Amino acid sequence: AVYFGLTAFNARARASNFDADEELPEVMAYLHTHGVLGYAVLNVLVFDTELNALEAMVRKIAAAGVDAVIVQDLGAVRLIREVAPGLAIHGSTQMTITSAQGAEFARRHGVTRVVLGRELSVKEIAQVRREYSDEVEVFVHGALCVSYSGQCFSSEAWGGRSANRGQCAQACRMPYGLLVNGSLHELGDVKYLLSPQDLMAVELVPD
Repeated sequence: AVYFGLTAFNARARASNFDADEELPEVMAYLHTHGVLGYAVLNVLVFDTELNALEAMVRKIAAAGVDAVIVQDLGAVRLIREVAPGLAIHGSTQMTITSAQGAEFARRHGVTRVVLGRELSVKEIAQVRREYSDEVEVFVHGALCVSYSGQCFSSEAWGGRSANRGQCAQACRMPYGLLVNGSLHELGDVKYLLSPQDLMAVELVPD
């Protein structure tokens, strides 16, 4: 499958995304001609004032034959179920689903696949699979957030750019000093105190 964003409602707001009117139908036709699925991401929180625009976007997505949408906002999930009941919904990692109970909650609201939180260990992922019978997807490569996915407010608080609206300033990737009792503690070359290492678990995936 190919995952992509459109011109709104995705967590890569600054990327060059596909236009839902002109490009999306062509993209989906190309993918399906080659036997490939296409998943559109709607993986941000949606404001009340944007619901009409979201509905219009969902209708275009469904008309273009998109195979599934990846969603963070439960309100958006409900809207999609009403507007396009035949469109599959995948719960984004931004939903912070970290247990079988969370996955079951999402399923009750119409989510057919859950993308688990990137913070889970292999052991924790296995436990979810034992306790939850529907589709589960996990990240095996990419950047990690110092907070739980979808729950970080540092970018919004410090720079007015919401990580839950596709505008993360990646404040955790910046260098910081460590103050101890009011004095700067010498750490040598260690400067990136909040930055976790990127997720690189592809070697854990069986051949």
